[in-house]
Amino acid sequence: MIWCILIVGILLPQSLAHPGFFTSIGQMTDLIHTEKDLVTSLKDYIKAEENKLEQIKKWAEKLDRLTSTATKDPEGFVGHPVNAFKLMKRLNTEWSELENLILKDMSDGFISNLTIQRQYFPNDEDQVGAAKALLRLQDTYNLDTDTISKGNLPGVKLKSFLTAEDCFELGKVAYTEADYYHTELWMEQALRQLDEGEVSTIDKVSVLDYLSYAVYQQGDLDKALLLTKKLLELDPEHQRANGNLKYFEYIMANEKDANKSASDDQSDQKTTPKKKGMAVDYLPERQKYEMLCRGEGIKMTPRRQKKLFCRYHDGNRNPKFILAPAKQEDEWDKPRIIRFHDIISDAEIEIVKDLAKPRLRRATISNPITGDLETVHYRISKSAWLSGYENPVVSRINMRIQDLTGLDVSTAEELQVANYGVGGQYEPHFDFARKDEPDAFRELGTGNRIATWLFYMSDVSAGGATVFPEVGASVWPKKGTAVFWYNLFASGEGDYSTRHAACPVLVGNKWVSNKWLHERGQEFRRPCTLSELE
Repeated sequence: MIWCILIVGILLPQSLAHPGFFTSIGQMTDLIHTEKDLVTSLKDYIKAEENKLEQIKKWAEKLDRLTSTATKDPEGFVGHPVNAFKLMKRLNTEWSELENLILKDMSDGFISNLTIQRQYFPNDEDQVGAAKALLRLQDTYNLDTDTISKGNLPGVKLKSFLTAEDCFELGKVAYTEADYYHTELWMEQALRQLDEGEVSTIDKVSVLDYLSYAVYQQGDLDKALLLTKKLLELDPEHQRANGNLKYFEYIMANEKDANKSASDDQSDQKTTPKKKGMAVDYLPERQKYEMLCRGEGIKMTPRRQKKLFCRYHDGNRNPKFILAPAKQEDEWDKPRIIRFHDIISDAEIEIVKDLAKPRLRRATISNPITGDLETVHYRISKSAWLSGYENPVVSRINMRIQDLTGLDVSTAEELQVANYGVGGQYEPHFDFARKDEPDAFRELGTGNRIATWLFYMSDVSAGGATVFPEVGASVWPKKGTAVFWYNLFASGEGDYSTRHAACPVLVGNKWVSNKWLHERGQEFRRPCTLSELE
C-alpha cells in the first residue's frame, strides 16, 4: 500500500479495479472436492518426505555408531581387512547413494497435481466478488461486522470465523471500490480483534493506515487526526502518517481561522463535510427492498387477508388434474400472486438441475436500448436454458404450466434454470418490456412477457425471498412449489406493481427455474379488455 501526503492534498493507496463477480454453490462444491483432493495429495507428499527423512535418520544413526567405534582406535579398526573394504565401499558408493536420496525431490507428484488443479482455482476477481457478496449481505440484512466475524448467522450449521486478516482484506476490497464506509467498518473490526489479543500476520499500523484515510475521506477530520496519532505512537517514523498529521493539522488550523472571522450567525457552521456514510444509491427503492428481504415488509390488513384463500385447482376441468387437482394458495391480491404447492417432484428437480449444471453461465439481462443480452452487477447468479425437446421431464413441466395457467407455452421462452449462491441476487426489475423498450423482445417475434411462472427447487436457510417493493409482498422459497403472476393487464398494458427482486441468499443455496410466457397465442386464452388497467 503506497499513498503519500503533501501539504496541498492526499494521494490515496494504489489499487486495482476488478470486474463484477457472481457466486454459484454448484461451482463452490466442486472447489471443496478439489481442495480435498489436494489435501490428500499433500498428505502423500508429507508421508514421502517423512519416509525419506526416516531413511536418512537410520543412516545417520548407523554411521554415528560405526564412526564412534572407529575413532577410538583408528589404526586397529582399519587394520581389519573387512573394515578397510567397507570403509572404501561406504565412501565411494554409499555416501553417493545417500547424497542422491537427500537430493531426491519428493514433491513432484504433489506439484504435478497442484498444477493440474490450479486451472480450476478461483482468481482475484472471484475473491473480490466473494468479499463484495459479504458486504452486500451486511447491508441488506443489517448485520454488524462482529456478527459476521463470529459467524452468528441465522440457519448456519457449521460456524466459521473471520480472522483479523480476513477483516483487513474485506476492508481493502471496499477501499479499492472507494467504498470508505465499509472500509471503516471492517478496519475497525480488524483493529478490535487485534486489540483483543488475536495473533495475526497483519499489524495495527497497517490497519490504522487504511482506517485513518477512510475516516478522512468521509469528512471526520477529528477522528482521522486521532487515528493518525495512534498510528505514530506505534511507529513514530511512519513517513506517510507524519505527512498526514501535518496536513490534518494544517486543515484544522485553517478551519479554526475561518470560523473566527465568520459572523456570529455563521460561526456555528463547520467547513468539515458531514460524515457521508454509504454512497447515494442508484436504486430508489433500496430501503423498502431490503426491509422486505428481512421480512419487515408491509403487513396486509385483516380485511384483505380474508380475501386470500387456499383451494384445489383442476386447470379448468383439465383431465390431468380432475382426479389429482393442484393445491393453490393466494400469496397476494394486487397483483395477484398464486403459489402452487407440491407442483414439481424432487426427482424432477434433480433431473432439471443435472441438465442445467454443465451449462450454467453468468445470468444476463436484455439491454433496453439494444436488445442484446449482457451481464450486469445487479443480477448475480448463474443460469442455463433448457428446451422441451431435449428431455421428456422438461417437456412434461412445460405442459404442466400450460395446463394450470391456461396459457399457450409454444410461444414461451425456454425454461431458465438459475442458481443463486451466497450473496446471489437480482435487484428490483420488471419482467416485461416497458414502452421505452420497444425492441426488447423483437427478435423473438412473440410479443411482450404476459406472465411469469417461477419454480422453487430448493429450500433456503436464510434470505433469498422474492419481493415486490411496489406493494410490499414477500414470497419465501419453498422447495417443490411455484408462484405465478401476470406481468401485463388483459389490455396488454404493463402492470408496474409486478416490479420484483430476488433477495440475496444469506445462508444456503437457491435453485429456481422460471418460464416467461409471451402474448402471442394467448389472444383467445386471455382476451383483451376495454379498460387499460384490467
